[in-house]
Amino acid sequence: MPVPPHKILQTLFKRFSVSTARLTLLPTLKYALTRPALPQSGKPALFTMNILPPMMTVWHHCVRKYVGDRVDAVIFDCSGGLNPDEFPGARVQKFLNFYAATKSDIFLNQIARNRRIGWLCDDDIFIINPGAADLVERELAEPNTASLSFRPRTWWHFEINGKTHPPSGSYCIAFNREIFVNREHLSLAPAGGNTHPADGGRLPARYDTGDKANEILLKKGYRCAIVPEEDGDKYITGFSGMSGTVMLLWRFKTPEETSDFFLSQPLEKWQGNVLYGTFSALLAIQCIQECYARLKGGPYPLPSLPSKKVLWDIRRSREPHLGGERSFAWIDEAGEKLKNVL
Repeated sequence: MPVPPHKILQTLFKRFSVSTARLTLLPTLKYALTRPALPQSGKPALFTMNILPPMMTVWHHCVRKYVGDRVDAVIFDCSGGLNPDEFPGARVQKFLNFYAATKSDIFLNQIARNRRIGWLCDDDIFIINPGAADLVERELAEPNTASLSFRPRTWWHFEINGKTHPPSGSYCIAFNREIFVNREHLSLAPAGGNTHPADGGRLPARYDTGDKANEILLKKGYRCAIVPEEDGDKYITGFSGMSGTVMLLWRFKTPEETSDFFLSQPLEKWQGNVLYGTFSALLAIQCIQECYARLKGGPYPLPSLPSKKVLWDIRRSREPHLGGERSFAWIDEAGEKLKNVL
């Protein structure tokens, strides 16, 4: 019986983490022994983690261009493939590929312990407006505001004391560390037992990264601010769910292997989340390659990435079979926006 795509990805995550440990284990142990923190400063500490080096190049370029010296950036290199010299102004720490919540907790509790604001930003979310730093500082200056999210979750919501609240998510969110860490001693760890209603009918069942802490803060009366949707696109652009596709590109050795993986899947599988998400991310990685080439003068070596034409042929043949009203058009929109702001 063929192995379901989600099972393949689970196996690849484990293999990737073991394989990259030869480059990240000793630096992680050294960090654990010394626990160096950023120095005292009024600047927000900005954090991301990375397993796809060309995406880090694009993310760092946008940070330098749009918020520059307004923040101090920290990058966890979980592939071991980054050259710190290529990321001026950022602290690059090679680190084992633990769960995202674990790495983010380490950042908030240890690395950013001398800062009032700890700002988490996925490496596939790109800051494109200097006003983002202004907004973070202004909103978190409010005494009761615990967090500011630029991209909340949208498919379910909290119901607390008769009021509805969108989950802040963990894609791009800044925290007041005095509240989150020092006063409430919270963690971003996922948890089970999420019984809040979903907007599309399917119950979430689990609290994803940061969701349980978000619920605790709301129940205690803190403000978890969210940038309105109509304003959010002014400050960030980007993609989502990239890590599974990075695993596929790491596993496969040729473009043909990658394209065959998608073309060999039954058409009905495209109505689910896994193939739609992983192929969306493959289109996004092609966009990242174009951005990287524009910044560096040539593409990053990704030997198993199919050509743009092959990706377009797969897209054209599979898009009619997606479930619901899904399409890949949002990748085009985010990609064009990113290229225009480089």
